[in-house]
Amino acid sequence: MGRLVLRRLLATVPVLLLVTAGVFALIHLTPGDPVDVMMAESVDDSVKTTLRRQLGLDQPLYLQYAAWMGKLLRGDLGRSIRNGEPVIENVGRRIRPSLQLAALAMAISLVVATPLGILSAARRNTSVDRFGTTFALFGICMPNFLLALLLIFFFGVKLRWLPISGYLDPFEEGLPGLRSLVLPALTLGLALAAVVTRTLRSSMLDALSEDYVRTARAKGLSESRVIRGHVLKNALIPVVTVLGLQLGTLIGGAVITEYVFALPGVGRLVVDAVFARDYPLVQGVVLLIAIGFILSNLAVDLLYGWIDPRIRHR
Repeated sequence: MGRLVLRRLLATVPVLLLVTAGVFALIHLTPGDPVDVMMAESVDDSVKTTLRRQLGLDQPLYLQYAAWMGKLLRGDLGRSIRNGEPVIENVGRRIRPSLQLAALAMAISLVVATPLGILSAARRNTSVDRFGTTFALFGICMPNFLLALLLIFFFGVKLRWLPISGYLDPFEEGLPGLRSLVLPALTLGLALAAVVTRTLRSSMLDALSEDYVRTARAKGLSESRVIRGHVLKNALIPVVTVLGLQLGTLIGGAVITEYVFALPGVGRLVVDAVFARDYPLVQGVVLLIAIGFILSNLAVDLLYGWIDPRIRHR
């Protein structure tokens, strides 16, 4: 297992290099100048030229990239062009709401999708199965912003049960902070639950048709024991794959959801940085998101070995 982790970590090095180079090229080739965004048109051109020189924006792109990579190797992500603060501090203030939102959305999706997916597969072509497949279809097809608006209308405007915008830290404010995350977490969690329900149902149906399930039933095992002991664990690998990919997306920030509910997360931070042409901040955030994806995929690989010993031995 240790060698597997080491191989995966070594394989991430060229991936991160490609990500940094791609992001650096794309953001610098985007039309617009951060100095023009920061200053009014009436500012003298000599002042803008001096600021570009101070920020290093007058150098060729390859020199700017080399300078940024040199700082990165020292653990320095640079400073924001907008406010002059270190990028790591900007991200540190915004990562906590995004992590809390991702964790709550993931919990909601598992609570909804796990029993629904199992029951849909175990009771195929029944009313429970039809409800599960309908839920999965609507959840996959419905855009996040529309679901967010519907939840705001019913639970925030009509029933007045939950706040419709703003953020309070649950660890500092307790229940009010948790209530501020419920609607955005439901928006993301229900959409993810639809994908997981469909994946789990399909994977379990494939496992139910295997010979070992027929043998287990022939031995006289109850249907619940067959599903718990034989079917479910063998059906988890596709589900874990989906959850690993979605976790990286959630940590990276669901931009639309954060904007609708006015959450100060990473998604809003990177969009605001793109509009401001804040090159160091965009590069730093995207790099950290890429690392989040890599770590979630590494966790998925390790879970594969725990779920299926054959993979661990290979």
